[in-house]
Amino acid sequence: MIGYIGKRMIAIIPIVFIATLVTFGLIHLSPVDPAEAYLTAAHIYPTPEVLEQKRHEFGLDQPLWTQYMHTLQKIARLDFGTSYLTNQPVWNEVVSRMPATAELALWSMLFSVIVSVPLGILAAVYRNSWIDMVSRAISYLGASIPQFWLGYLLIFFFSVKLDLLPVEGRGSWQNLVLPTVALSLVLIAVYTRLLRSSMLEQMQETYVQYARMRGLRERTIMLKHVLKLAITPLITGMGINLGKLLTGTIIVEQVFSWPGFGRYFVDAIFNRDIPVIQCYVFLAACLFILCNLLVDLVQLYMDPRISSKGRAEH
Repeated sequence: MIGYIGKRMIAIIPIVFIATLVTFGLIHLSPVDPAEAYLTAAHIYPTPEVLEQKRHEFGLDQPLWTQYMHTLQKIARLDFGTSYLTNQPVWNEVVSRMPATAELALWSMLFSVIVSVPLGILAAVYRNSWIDMVSRAISYLGASIPQFWLGYLLIFFFSVKLDLLPVEGRGSWQNLVLPTVALSLVLIAVYTRLLRSSMLEQMQETYVQYARMRGLRERTIMLKHVLKLAITPLITGMGINLGKLLTGTIIVEQVFSWPGFGRYFVDAIFNRDIPVIQCYVFLAACLFILCNLLVDLVQLYMDPRISSKGRAEH
């Protein structure tokens, strides 16, 4: 187990290296001059003299390889420089915004699991019944409605018309309701259908027939045997989506003016805030890898055969 975790942690290094290299290349291929972007964000007229001074200050007059090595050294120290827009250290600003994104992401994940797991189980057990039809309708609805449109619909009905919930901002639990629902609907749609299909597949296996022949109750078979194996694809999907949510629920944060990491990243793109963009790519790569590692460890705990299969392949 420790060796497996060590190998996965070492795998972070080449992935982060490639991510930073691609980001660095795209930034320098862009027609936007980083020095000019900084001056524009600072509302300073970019005269040739001032541009030359800023390029020298940012090290843009050095060879690309030298610039990239300096970038890697700063990333190793978690030093992403100063934001062009706010003139504050990027890492400090990211750390101050991550709790808001993490709060929204975890509540959305929790709500989607609470709804989708019972709904997926009931849809599989009572196949082609009214509850299965309801689960299909929810899945189609969640998969087809864009998040930004759903967000505006929720604001229109629950904030403007009914005046029940606040429109924007972060504060009490009431501020969490609408963005959580807007984020969770698509997750509920995916998880419900995924769990239903996986359970129907497991219910056709031979061990289910043997369990019934032994006289086990149907509830025991479904919850202790079928669900334990059927939930594995759902855990994989949760890990992937958790990485997406933690790197910033960009659309929903914009719609509800949620002060999180995603909204900060969108503002950085519009203002060509390159240090913030580099920090986002670095954190996104690390969070995706860590979430996938967490999912693999959970699956390994639930089904130890995965480890033996891996050793057999090697």
